[in-house]
Amino acid sequence: MTNQDNPFKLLRDKNILAILDGDTDLGEIRTADLNETIEISMPYLSGPMLCDISNRFGMLVSYPYHGGAQSRWAYLDDLFVYCIENHRESDLLSFFFSKRHFVEKLKGYTPEVIECAYTKIVENVIDQINGILYFGGNELVKVGEHFVIKKIGAPVKVAAPAIKTIDRDYIVRLSERAMQDVTEGNYDSAITKSRTLLEEVFCYVIEKRGETPSESGDIGKLYNQVKQLYHMHQNKSMDKRINSLLSGLEKILFAIAEMRNKDSDSHGVGSKRINIAEHHARLFVNSSMTMADFVLAVGDRRQLTT
Repeated sequence: MTNQDNPFKLLRDKNILAILDGDTDLGEIRTADLNETIEISMPYLSGPMLCDISNRFGMLVSYPYHGGAQSRWAYLDDLFVYCIENHRESDLLSFFFSKRHFVEKLKGYTPEVIECAYTKIVENVIDQINGILYFGGNELVKVGEHFVIKKIGAPVKVAAPAIKTIDRDYIVRLSERAMQDVTEGNYDSAITKSRTLLEEVFCYVIEKRGETPSESGDIGKLYNQVKQLYHMHQNKSMDKRINSLLSGLEKILFAIAEMRNKDSDSHGVGSKRINIAEHHARLFVNSSMTMADFVLAVGDRRQLTT
């Protein structure tokens, strides 16, 4: 595939990848209220973070903590190749430029500062990328919720997005890969895949209702959003055994969210990390699969009754 076949391949330029993974500093913003500066750059993405993002988009990759890791730009380049092949280039850019991607970089500031800094950073980053694309006569533009690369001065054409469908086959496939990780002793990777499965299913059923998933990256908040949209609160008129089962599923979910914070391969090996046994990892994967299947069934049933 040439750049003319898919112009998004132009973004695989190392200078552009260095901008998107947070390596390139484009200046600073001085905040009037706090009298301090905010660096104009994309959020810094470590190797484990890039692996986590890749998993979010369905490209299953584990970060080798004990040697053999690729450079950060190589992980990002692989992700671009994957998204190009699966027609998700615009989705990837939408993620990178979304406010939720800037949570860690901008948290602690006032809403006014966050809004101003976020807007200025995104504008500067896109301008910098376009400065690189300029010599080939191309530019990156945002049209609504989509990104396109076009010839400078040419009219914008936005292709219909390829909608990713989450179904039971997808749940089974991802769960099988997670269980393969368990069999091979890669428990961190199994946890990451399980957490990714839940997040993707939650986002999918939220979007089916025409809503935007929470940008916080908090799996508990995503689940609460699902509960609100699909009226999944415990019902006094329902059999108490069903309510008890629903309560148990919620406890499983929040245990998974907590384990994801302490044991996943997206975090370091500090004092808060604990070792888990194989049987615990199997419980983790199977519980995630059960929860994902249940929520998907709720979403499918609601679609049929509306």
